[in-house]
Amino acid sequence: MRAVVYRGVDDLRLETLLVPAIRADELLVKVAVCGICPTDIKKIHHGTVRVGARVRGWRVGDRVALHHHVPCLACHACRHRAFAQCAQYKRTGITAGFEPAGGGYAEYARVMSFVLPGVVKIPRGNSFEEGALLEPVNTVLKAVKRLALLPGDSVLIAGQGPIGLMFTSLLAARGLRVVATDLLEPRLKLAKQFGARLIGRADAVDLAARVELFVRGRGLDAAIITAPVDAAVLQALEMIRGAGQVLVFAHTRRGSRTEIDLSKVCVDEKDLLGSYSSDFLLQKEVARIVFSRQIDFARLITHRFPLAETSTAIRLAARPTPDSLKLVIDQRGREAHGQE
Repeated sequence: MRAVVYRGVDDLRLETLLVPAIRADELLVKVAVCGICPTDIKKIHHGTVRVGARVRGWRVGDRVALHHHVPCLACHACRHRAFAQCAQYKRTGITAGFEPAGGGYAEYARVMSFVLPGVVKIPRGNSFEEGALLEPVNTVLKAVKRLALLPGDSVLIAGQGPIGLMFTSLLAARGLRVVATDLLEPRLKLAKQFGARLIGRADAVDLAARVELFVRGRGLDAAIITAPVDAAVLQALEMIRGAGQVLVFAHTRRGSRTEIDLSKVCVDEKDLLGSYSSDFLLQKEVARIVFSRQIDFARLITHRFPLAETSTAIRLAARPTPDSLKLVIDQRGREAHGQE
């Protein structure tokens, strides 16, 4: 089979590998659509082509979306529902066979037994691309559930890339008053279409004053930072009310430092918290949201690339343009788009 192999920094190569062998308690899937994530492969959608002898509930021909991380549900971290800290969760359970951790940029992928509970069947009326959105929507819903929000609360979403727009649309649909910021005008216009009540450039000198007017002087109830920008965190801490919350979603690179006035956390009781990755226990709820199309998340997919152009796709994902949002690797051929 063909697979895109990581050989080093900025070195992705299209190579020929053996189709992964599976055990009796595993699945082998043929990859249809694989989403691109800045950190790793977070979304994979497939049509099943082989089922291990001891696997029940799946059959050849099923169209499925895979969940690459599933916690053990028994360890100390899991008992605190801190699934992303579980040792089993940190193992990647989907591999194209290339060691040490071949992912989903390949024609076939092996699904290990411990992630089978995260496999979701794609309904007949839904597309592989909609299935590819389950995982990122899951990460967003997990983060939302970490916040103590009430209908009518005001929330800042800093950054209106695909994840930021998911936050904007999901919160707006739940009755929250969303303030959306970004540096790209096309994304701000799209945020308005997805339900934002107030939009503004993140670097505008009058942003704080406009937000203050919007919330009638009481401060924002929460802020979600979807870009790894320290200044956005500090700005959000200033704009939220006492006992408000700032959630950091994109600061995944270790080693960076920034100064924070901790009296804002202690005296003002402002919470600074984070959310990372997904919660597979939310998969059924996420599937209902995405597959019901109550929010048209598929609008976020702007670019599709064949497997051979994965490097080009990743470069675009790393340096997005005003018109680029969600990118996917689509192996069905251009003529297959929209025909499931």
